[in-house]
Order: sequence, then C-alpha cells, then structure tokens
Amino acid sequence: MKRTVFFVSESTGITAEALGHSLLSQFEGVDFERVYMPFINTELRAKALLDLIQEAADRDGARPIIFSTMLDDRVREVIKSGTGYFLELFEIFMDPISQELGIPPSRKSGRSHAITEPNSYIQRIDAINFAMSNDDGVRPDNFRRADVILTGVSRSGKTPTCLYLAMHYGLMAANYPITEEDFEYGDLPREIYEVKDKVYGLMIDAQRLHLIRQERRAHSEYASLARCQADIRRAQAMFQRLGIRVLDTTSQSIEEIASHILKAVKNKQRHAEGH
Repeated sequence: MKRTVFFVSESTGITAEALGHSLLSQFEGVDFERVYMPFINTELRAKALLDLIQEAADRDGARPIIFSTMLDDRVREVIKSGTGYFLELFEIFMDPISQELGIPPSRKSGRSHAITEPNSYIQRIDAINFAMSNDDGVRPDNFRRADVILTGVSRSGKTPTCLYLAMHYGLMAANYPITEEDFEYGDLPREIYEVKDKVYGLMIDAQRLHLIRQERRAHSEYASLARCQADIRRAQAMFQRLGIRVLDTTSQSIEEIASHILKAVKNKQRHAEGH
C-alpha cells in the first residue's frame, strides 16, 4: 500500500514533520511518500499546494494525508478544501490546553523554535533559504559557502535531502544535477572540483529510479529503464574517476542519508579542529 503524506507549515515545518513521523512509524507495511512543504504562508501558495495534493491523490488512488501546523485560518481553510485527509496538529491540542490554562493562545507561528532555540532557529531559516536558492546547481558560485554539495542523476533524492539537512541541522546544502552535457564531456563543473571535499554523490538502483521517473514523466525516454541504467552507469564511473564519496539512496530514507552526511561533516570538523 502506498500513501503520500504532506508535512505543511507556514514556518519551517519541523514541528509537523517531527510529530507526523512519530505517528506514521506506528503503521508498518505502508509505503509512505513524504512531501515537505514549509512556508505555505499565503493563500496563493496554499492554492498551488492543492494541485500537488490532487496529483498525489490521482496517482495513488487514495487521498493524501496532510500533517499541518497552520495558524492562519484563511490559509488553513484553503488547504482543507482540497482532497487530502487534513490533520491540524496545533488545533488538536490548542483548545484543551487553552481551557485548562484559562488563557487564549497567541497563535504566532515559529514560537516553539524561536523562544527555546533562537540561534539554532535563525541558522535553520538561513540554511533553508540557502538550499532553496541553490537547488539544481543554479548558483555554482555559491558552492564555496556550502557545508555540503550533493550531486547525482535526476530524481536521485538531492533536493529533499538538502532541505532535510537544512531544516533539521542548519547545514548549508546545495545540489548539482548531472546533465547529459556533463556526461558528454565526461566531467563535472570546475566549481565542483574546487570544493570536492564537500561533495557527495547520490546513487540509486536503476529499477527504483525508473519507477520514480515514471511518476514524473510516464512512458518517456527519460523514464525508460534503459536510460536509467545508462545514467546510473555513467554517473558511477564519473564518481569513481573523480574520487567522489558515494551514498546509495535506494533503500535508505532521507533521514538515514542525512545522518550519514551529518556524521561525515562532524568527523571532518573534528579532524580540522584537531589540527
């Protein structure tokens, strides 16, 4: 069984994701595809999100589950009007706590992080902005500022992993998709070489990649198994030749991939401090 789950928030979405993950972990045998949607703080963005929710419903044949921490009534009502099964995590607890304390809630977003961890919160916001601004290699001149650069073939998990590293650990994460032009030249951009110690290559099983690409562009040459096998083979050869560290994303969750990268970053920092 496959179900798509959206984690939606008008802020970073860390609260919705943390609680949502804990709840989903109790249901084994379900293939949850997780979609992270932070900063849905306008009605326009909420309406755009409805299209993604409908696409997921059509694809899965079942309505997506939506974990939300949305305090703006207007934005929340837009999302609730869609086809998803909507769970507003704050509202479930807000009224009972308000009644017990005898005071109304402030209904300000981001309070849980801003009050207890102001520096960490600001760092994560900056990291999220960096990840979104440096997605798909649009700013290779910024690679020097990054803590981590992920590279790999299209749909190998680069973007969601970068956002996860930013949202949870405050890491400045950029990514670069290997293009057909890169394969033709047999090389990666100069900017990658200059920061090779920060670069991780993401690999994925060709069959799994084929299924993922089919969801995006069904029955296209781009999604064909032969194309996926060729892309993986060429990327693997390129990583080996250039000495780029490789992580296999086939059977690992984003959380597991991120933990491996975080461990490597911390080991590198400790090594640098020791010298």
